[in-house]
Amino acid sequence: MTFEEYVLARGAALVRLARLLTGDDHRADDLVQDVLARAYVHWRRVVAADRPDVYVRRMLINANASWWRRRSSREITPGAGTITAVADRTTVPDVEIAAAERDAMWRQIRRLPERQRAVVVLRYYEDLDDATIAEILDCTPVTVRTHAMRALATLRERHDATGAPLTGRRTQPRSPV
Repeated sequence: MTFEEYVLARGAALVRLARLLTGDDHRADDLVQDVLARAYVHWRRVVAADRPDVYVRRMLINANASWWRRRSSREITPGAGTITAVADRTTVPDVEIAAAERDAMWRQIRRLPERQRAVVVLRYYEDLDDATIAEILDCTPVTVRTHAMRALATLRERHDATGAPLTGRRTQPRSPV
């Protein structure tokens, strides 16, 4: 497989993974571009690893971790992570509710430690098995399951602490059918 074929086949998926890891579309695009530039230089070594997708995903996760380690790379955007509500609305369409719930969930996922966040993204959004995630993160499958368990426990704890769904919207209990 040539580098060009790989980018055509997997480029969009890499950008999606980077967006899920960083939470920022522009930073994700830059991250993927940097990783692909480094992969291009060493493409023979990447292809020789048998599974170029795992190799490039690992490069992406490592590049994201390296970027966050540098203090000078941190950006502070005013009002980041806030949702502004429109006043005097009596009904909210389902699309807006779903978007608000996704936004609230992503704010919670972005607060997770880096490795837990990577495991959640790779497992639930990239739909990878534990062995592949372990290979990407350079750890054991047991460690992957531990990170997933702790991440889900943290998300449940934060959810339970509020006493309501993440968006604050009250839901009606389901009737037994």
